[in-house]
Amino acid sequence: MKSLKDTYELYNGVNIPCIGFGTWQTPDGEVAVSSVKEAIAAGYRHIDTAAGYNNEESVGLAVKESYVPREELFITSKLHNNDHGYEATLAAFELTMKKLELDYLDLYLIHWPNPIKFRDTWKEANAGSWKAFEELYKAGKIRAIGVSNFMPHHMDALLETAKIKPMVNQIRLCPGETQEAAVSYCKSNQIQLEAYSPLGTGRVFEVKEMQELSKKYNKSIAQICVRWSLQMGYLPLPKSVTPERIRENGDVFDFEISLDDVALIAGLTECCGPTRDPDTTNF
Repeated sequence: MKSLKDTYELYNGVNIPCIGFGTWQTPDGEVAVSSVKEAIAAGYRHIDTAAGYNNEESVGLAVKESYVPREELFITSKLHNNDHGYEATLAAFELTMKKLELDYLDLYLIHWPNPIKFRDTWKEANAGSWKAFEELYKAGKIRAIGVSNFMPHHMDALLETAKIKPMVNQIRLCPGETQEAAVSYCKSNQIQLEAYSPLGTGRVFEVKEMQELSKKYNKSIAQICVRWSLQMGYLPLPKSVTPERIRENGDVFDFEISLDDVALIAGLTECCGPTRDPDTTNF
């Protein structure tokens, strides 16, 4: 991989750019529009949003104002936690497409497997949503379908009724957080792993080992995190609203982390803080 335009191939043959630009916690309006346009100008071709981020309209406007041909871009959104179930999912997808002002979506994900609204019926709710996903996929409205924050038991439950298995699972993967059970499950089933929050939290910048690696490779800690994610086989989704950092986070193709250092970073347990348990979230 030598550029932001290099891709992973999903098991259905769709190519997905190897680094995505994340928009979680990016406020709707000018900040979201300008940061997404900056990312596209910097070479990012993969933009990740969600109904729950409340910024789909801004992402769609930035895509339109970037003047990059639609077919060169890969746009992801996610189903809102309140909209699980067959009919609700179809309606939610139409609203997402209206806000993004797109004719098709490249990737659509179930955002969380066990939202509080469906805590007692999450399996049935996911099955209904997935049926809608499969229909939208077969109709050509979505090029690839997947999930987010799904652990193996959520996957097993989904596959009891699914006719098409997920192509992607987007989970929290960052230094010291390798979610081995979920990662192993996905790799053995040809499900591409996307890494949200690949820079962890602000705590990663205070970690002595990461500071030392930054000096060793003459790269920022953020660049070390993104490069490590790629070498682990993940698809990182770094997020920033600062133009210099947006460009810096994608500039990771001119160096390689040694295998020993890759293992060192993986072993920095909890250096980025704990990951939410999808079965006990309060949203």
